[in-house]
Amino acid sequence: MQLYNNLSAKERAALIEEAGKDRLTISFYKYAKIKNPELFRNHMFLAWDQLDVLGRIYIATEGINAQLSVPAENFNEFKTHLDTISFLENVRLNIAIEHDNFAFLKLKVKVRNKIVADGLNDDTFDVTNKGTHVEAEQFNELIEDPNVVLVDMRNHYESEIGHFKNAVTPDVDTFRESLDIIEEDLRDHKEDKKLVMYCTGGIRCEKASAYYKHKGFKQVFQLEGGIINYTRQVEEKGLENKFIGKNFVFDERRSERITDDVIAQCHQCGKPADLHTNCANEACHLLFIQCEDCKTKMENCCSTQCQEIIQLPYEEQKALRKGQGNSNDIFKKGRADHLPFKKDLRNIFDVLNKKG
Repeated sequence: MQLYNNLSAKERAALIEEAGKDRLTISFYKYAKIKNPELFRNHMFLAWDQLDVLGRIYIATEGINAQLSVPAENFNEFKTHLDTISFLENVRLNIAIEHDNFAFLKLKVKVRNKIVADGLNDDTFDVTNKGTHVEAEQFNELIEDPNVVLVDMRNHYESEIGHFKNAVTPDVDTFRESLDIIEEDLRDHKEDKKLVMYCTGGIRCEKASAYYKHKGFKQVFQLEGGIINYTRQVEEKGLENKFIGKNFVFDERRSERITDDVIAQCHQCGKPADLHTNCANEACHLLFIQCEDCKTKMENCCSTQCQEIIQLPYEEQKALRKGQGNSNDIFKKGRADHLPFKKDLRNIFDVLNKKG
């Protein structure tokens, strides 16, 4: 049995281009008890590899979290396979607004301790006691309530390029950081305020809503299907779109444009810009926002130091990054000291004060 990719990303990209067939970018998640994640992982890899599915899928004893692309012509067969798995039958599939045939170039199905790194001990609270799920129309009505605090459960580099109007956008690099910050900032409003949350596809809110109910919040709501599902519902039902800017995504597209508003700025010159890039110096690889002018001037680098490094012979560059690990530092783009134009962060108290 082949349980690994036998093609490089470059080879796969060439095959996709040669085939010239449309691919669909899809995401879904499901919390469920999986007794043998490794066995389930192998089953999914074998089935999806035959359908030319590519993507990044995490499997744990608590469920599955998948971001992937599938050839459009294989979608029905892919959906039929999902329906053969009891807990995935009729699972909601978030189909991207904008598709890119090269969004994923490998099939990676990995076993993890959790499908989202939330840092929580699930044995300490009832993870099934979740908040109230609301669809786009009810969500629009709800967030106009003066007693609502709307919280973006994503990270700062996601909300920076797009978010819902009047949403709190926590200054965090990871989901786990936001949980305690939000609870602390709203500690005096657990009963008199409605806590409404959203994220990209809904998975982060799924666990967070149960956590906040455990922590004493009386009125907890979450946007069903996240920004992706909201955008599709707004278009299909002709609703007012209260999201502005772009939706950050974790694949080669990096974002989907929801509205024409550009709410971010180039981190190097300050011009309006909302296109993420990774620093061309692989020892840095910092994720940041760069306009086209700065991209040309800086050769896709975040600093003059990195620009000097990429001029060195490859072996020298390789030697310089030996033993270095970027970890989550690559996501500190909006706050890296050498980038002068940083995110204008808002906190919960600012929102509460505006609402009186």
